[in-house]
Amino acid sequence: MRPPQLSGVGVSPGRASGPVVKVTESIEEPASTPAPDDPHAEAALVAPAAQTVAARLEATAASAGGDAATILTTTAAMAADPALVSQAEQLVTAQRIPAARAVYEAANNFAHALSSAGGYMAERVRDVQDVRDRIIAELLGVEPPGVPSLTRPSVLVARDLAPADTAALDPATVLALVTEEGGPTSHTAILARSLRIPAVVAVKGALTFEAEAVAVDGDTGVVVGADPDAPVVTASEATGAEWDGTGATEDGRRVGVLANVGAPADAQAAAEAGAEGVGLFRTEFCYLDVDTEPAVADQRAAYAAVLGPFAGKPVIVRTLDAGADKPLEFLAQEPEPNPALGVRGVRVAFDRTGVLDRQLDAIAGATEQTGADVSVMAPMVATAEEAAWFTDRVRAAGLSRAGVMIEVPSAALTAREVFDAVDFVSLGTNDLAQYTFAADRQLGAVAALNDPWQPALLRLIALVGEAAREKGKPAGVCGEAAADPLLARVLVGLGITSLSMNAGSVRAVGAGLASATVANCERAASAALAAASPADARAAARAAAELA
Repeated sequence: MRPPQLSGVGVSPGRASGPVVKVTESIEEPASTPAPDDPHAEAALVAPAAQTVAARLEATAASAGGDAATILTTTAAMAADPALVSQAEQLVTAQRIPAARAVYEAANNFAHALSSAGGYMAERVRDVQDVRDRIIAELLGVEPPGVPSLTRPSVLVARDLAPADTAALDPATVLALVTEEGGPTSHTAILARSLRIPAVVAVKGALTFEAEAVAVDGDTGVVVGADPDAPVVTASEATGAEWDGTGATEDGRRVGVLANVGAPADAQAAAEAGAEGVGLFRTEFCYLDVDTEPAVADQRAAYAAVLGPFAGKPVIVRTLDAGADKPLEFLAQEPEPNPALGVRGVRVAFDRTGVLDRQLDAIAGATEQTGADVSVMAPMVATAEEAAWFTDRVRAAGLSRAGVMIEVPSAALTAREVFDAVDFVSLGTNDLAQYTFAADRQLGAVAALNDPWQPALLRLIALVGEAAREKGKPAGVCGEAAADPLLARVLVGLGITSLSMNAGSVRAVGAGLASATVANCERAASAALAAASPADARAAARAAAELA
């Protein structure tokens, strides 16, 4: 008799099995009564509780590294956000409700606004809910919900994991992760890959699955009931430590192994991980939480802090990727009925050329200051005409290399014309999948459509790779697809010349490429392209790559 099984989306490779531990749900909704005797004294409890939570998260971040440290630091800043604290304090005094209830309502207001914005901002909803629960627990004097202390190696099963919880996991005791929600680009997925913990997300029914132990396959996305008395099986150790630091196939074809960064801490972690450079520098960090556009001098200093660790090495800087789904107050954009399809990315610059020109000026200054080998690319480019417009502005700013991100299917379909206008392209596979399948990349219900192994997505990438070879220009991938060592081989076989990923995946991807020939990569690519489903594509590529 076959054991019961569930399926989801494999987001972190590897296989493991062991006893199940289910993670506590969100904290119980606080009551609106009794009314505080002294509302002002009650309101005064909020800020210290928030600061205590922030301090704990900062302390955990200080002992972490790479992606985990970055996410923990960001969550700590969210806990100490004056806007959240202020709104909660006002609710206490205006509505005469307990501080815990006020924090609950204020945080939910923020979460609703982020969810309504969609895209990148919606990715922060789980962070807000985690901060909410931690502050409420502090106010009530109870343990916050989250991952319990593990007395033995176990498989964690949850509706979703808060980024702070995932970042603090110990790979020695967490065999694998299984969540009902999330997608290939969620923080759970990114951190699981960074920690080398097998993970499967978007598993419907995971919390009600009646199995004391499970076997998890992070490659295929299958979760199977297992014998609770069987020996624990841990994921095999990654081979990243064997990489010599040079991105190349076994037979010598150079493939840049780069990192995605979004702040100085990310850049330092990427350098320490051995990244050969930066394939995606997200510049939004210096525009967040400001009421006015940062001055050129301030931007230049912020960019220089990120470029510094990569003096003499390639860094691709993405210009401001903002818009209706990533609202910035100083842009004062009008509300849109469908933000993901509205004025975002390079489209913002068409009406606000000064914002782009000042950013390019700051990037040029930081380049001169640090000695990094900087290229600049624009997000959300849809046509060759838009690509040419951006290239002209980059050249006018004194920067020599201009490129664009291919995140919209139209840009992939007209890749040859786009290449005529730019020096290089970089495929943002996260958004490219989202727009190809009309599937929100943060919505667990459609997570399978955002699987980077989807044959339709691979065929779009193949079009770009073919155009790159024909034009003799570089084409990189900077989405989470690049962090999968097997998929990295497929991408190289499709004509991709560089791969950029989270710092924690750099060594494993570099080592994987070093053990494959170009012919091996091309066979894996051909097999994946001919498949009818993501699971078939993955299995066919693995067989063609001659991996066990």
